[in-house]
Amino acid sequence: MRYLSTRDPNGDASQRFCDILIGGLAPDGGLYLPQSYPQVDASTLARWRRILDEEGYAALAHAILSLFIDDIPSEDLRGICERAYTREKFATDEIVPVTHLDDRLFIGHLSNGPTAAFKDMAMQLLGELFEYELARRDSSLAILGATSGDTGSSAIFAMKGRERIHVFMLSPLGRMTPFQQAQMFSVDDPAVVNMAVDGVFDDCQDIVKQVASDLDFKELHRLGAVNSINWARLLAQVVYYVACWLRATADLEDPAGQRISFSVPTGNFGDVCAGHVAKQMGVPIEALVVATNENDVLDEFFRTGVYRVRTSAETHETSSPSMDISKASNFERFVFDLLGRDGARTAELFSGLGTGQGFDLSGDPAFADARERYGFLSGTSTHADRVSTIAAVERQYGVLVDPHTADALKVAFDVLDAGEVTSPIVVLETALPVKFAETIREAVGRDPEVPEQFAYLADADRRVVEVPNDAEIVKKIIVETLTADA
Repeated sequence: MRYLSTRDPNGDASQRFCDILIGGLAPDGGLYLPQSYPQVDASTLARWRRILDEEGYAALAHAILSLFIDDIPSEDLRGICERAYTREKFATDEIVPVTHLDDRLFIGHLSNGPTAAFKDMAMQLLGELFEYELARRDSSLAILGATSGDTGSSAIFAMKGRERIHVFMLSPLGRMTPFQQAQMFSVDDPAVVNMAVDGVFDDCQDIVKQVASDLDFKELHRLGAVNSINWARLLAQVVYYVACWLRATADLEDPAGQRISFSVPTGNFGDVCAGHVAKQMGVPIEALVVATNENDVLDEFFRTGVYRVRTSAETHETSSPSMDISKASNFERFVFDLLGRDGARTAELFSGLGTGQGFDLSGDPAFADARERYGFLSGTSTHADRVSTIAAVERQYGVLVDPHTADALKVAFDVLDAGEVTSPIVVLETALPVKFAETIREAVGRDPEVPEQFAYLADADRRVVEVPNDAEIVKKIIVETLTADA
């Protein structure tokens, strides 16, 4: 299996998995994708069903990842998966339980991991992959990441305490919930540096890309990525789409051809992009429903074909903060596929985003494929929608959900009521309600239950450095930290 950059005009698939695992962003600023998506059929899906039922989630992950990773011995890859997905880390043998709400709706529970967010599903695997490959290369890695709420905690908890790894995490100053801030900033590890940037998430993400684009700096300090610009993270997420499909169709007499749709709360397009990959592989997915909050740049694109970049000032601060994003990095992967894998055109479209330009595909014949061929639908949700959905879902189904999952449920109801899909919808959970106590209190009149493992956060010390929106200052902090630890 070879990988190519979305911005390579020649389509040169010269990279292997472990090289892009460590490298993260391609040297030309593009994102990596496999040269082609492996194809699965009914017999493969039946075999995966037996593996999930008889051997569990880690074995399923191994079976799927083996299609994309051929430069790690199979036995070693199986061990990596088994260490990543354990009952001890995810509090259930299923790892990803699926709740059947009614004939039209399921919830895929992705938030049972160490930080109570779906990001743990990929980050725990990424930590094991990094540790394995760095030991094999006798090397080290300085991870630079950006978070709008949950990626930071998941990355820190997956990487802390591992030899050879430093973590530098950027977050938007004051834009995360108190729980999210406490979870990130309470970690006491000299190899973990939290930086609160005077800006929004898009500013943090831009800094990561600016630093990673300085190839000399990146090589000298061995920089890597944990954001979903790293293909390994997105690949890990493909596994739970398969697992959710298998569990949602488990009771059908003939599940092999049963299509399922997914409603996915998204800001950076990584979570739903993994669903795109699963669908392109042949998993029977009817629709991928993109659910946004008031930062609706993706909904606007799928409705109109216009990708209109917002400024920091135009990016709303909402009660589903992990989606307060107006430049979706992983969207480039989908547009690359949408445009027939035209690297030159993709580069032209996305290189302009750094100057505040967007692009318009409304007149391009390929735009119709977004819905017809690739199955994308979209919708948006407001704070009032979130509050009313949280209350209604608990009242009707006895399930308490976080605000992001509420966005996805609201859009799922809209799509179903409009008859835009014929299949049941699996709504992918973002996080446990405890992370968003203020909105939960507004919706149901009480605070969410605080799981015992998080009780310490109320009184934990905070370790964070406030920095301006300046890539050079971030570079300086990286150098000073690595030099001090050398």
